[in-house]
Amino acid sequence: MTTRHGWGVGAMTLVLYPFGAGAMAINLYFAGLIASWLDLAVISPRASLIGGALLGVPATWAFARHIRALMDRADAEADAAG
Repeated sequence: MTTRHGWGVGAMTLVLYPFGAGAMAINLYFAGLIASWLDLAVISPRASLIGGALLGVPATWAFARHIRALMDRADAEADAAG
């Protein structure tokens, strides 16, 4: 059995959260601008920041899980090779 090296999912989520929240805020803001082409209301920058802060948690957690799975796979392959 391989041992886990490196950070856990929770630690990576906390460290990466500012980037995930910022990315989600930008995505929401630009989605609101695109929605204006359909005659929908444009989302305010403040609302996009709040939405990004909320949506950043699950998005960052999913990304951290993906990175942890890649790390575990790399550890397993390294243990099998050597």
